Amino acid sequence: MATHQALFSPAELAYLHSSLSLTPPIRSDGRTPTQFRPLTAETGILPGTNGSARVCFSDGTEAIVGVKAEIEKTPGIRDAEDAEGKLNAMASAERPDEKNARGDWLEMTIEIPGQRDDEASTVFLSEMLREALLADGEFAKKLCINRRFHWRLYLDVLLISPPLSYPLPLLSLTSHLALLATRLPRLKSEGDEDPMFDDDWESSQYLYPREGAAGTGTRPPITLLVITVAGNIIFDPSKEELAVAETALAVSVSEVREQKESGEMDVDSTRELRLLSMRTIDPPSRLTPPGVPNSENIATNGASGGTIAKQHASDGRQRVEGVWKAPIGGTKYAVLESIIDAVLEKGGVVDDILDGLDGVDLA
Repeated sequence: MATHQALFSPAELAYLHSSLSLTPPIRSDGRTPTQFRPLTAETGILPGTNGSARVCFSDGTEAIVGVKAEIEKTPGIRDAEDAEGKLNAMASAERPDEKNARGDWLEMTIEIPGQRDDEASTVFLSEMLREALLADGEFAKKLCINRRFHWRLYLDVLLISPPLSYPLPLLSLTSHLALLATRLPRLKSEGDEDPMFDDDWESSQYLYPREGAAGTGTRPPITLLVITVAGNIIFDPSKEELAVAETALAVSVSEVREQKESGEMDVDSTRELRLLSMRTIDPPSRLTPPGVPNSENIATNGASGGTIAKQHASDGRQRVEGVWKAPIGGTKYAVLESIIDAVLEKGGVVDDILDGLDGVDLA
């Protein structure tokens, strides 16, 4: 994981695990299981970009995302230089919406303090955010100018503060706002002509319009981090909660806006949530040191004989109550289904997050 290993003693881990195993769970910061950390957000902070956003969580972690767009020529039959290139160009022209073509139109880089850009954890974070953007099937249509030209987007993500927890939710929400604030020049040319754009930036158009008929369709996805502890589902875990997590999942969800006609004149916009992807993340709890029960601890010579006999009855593979042991094994299907239901629940945590992000002014 792209976070430092939590240094907790087995006694602290056992205390955290027992607190999160209660019904309802007691979190170390007092939040409810579905409550996100309070955050502040703003857009339009980077000059010279097509869109930018800044999000700061209450624990001090902060991220900035800048979006830059440039025109690129789409490979076509006339642009091929050799026979092999011509065949590839013909294939791409026949299948313009193919997934691998969309991936070439988006580049994302993530910078985290204290980590190299090519570290496996940083690349994994970047690919999780990138695949969620490309999974909805509508991203290429928004970047296509005509059959000969398209936009190439560059997303530069900077985590300003050192990661106190797994930074995936913070980077995802910041990228979501930056894409909502991204504006592209208004196209003046028609058909497959060389693109001509309006010089007036006030007439530029949002990549993801919010209002009117153009505001329908998909929105930028958000990726949430969800953990489970003894059957309890917990959103946006802290560093302490990740240290005892039995399962950690990165769930990507997109919002689809549809026009619902009521009567003949009024038109209402409805929200539909769509599950894009789920990624299993290896939690740091699997690397934590186990506790030692009294039956195996040479320092507990004063324990009663009955207690020692009872503890000897359980072998080392079984969990002893009050003694921390790192979780092993995979995730059960019932747990996965409960996580999906909690994420896609109408009026649930995802709706609350999207409602809060809708209140941010797009500069």
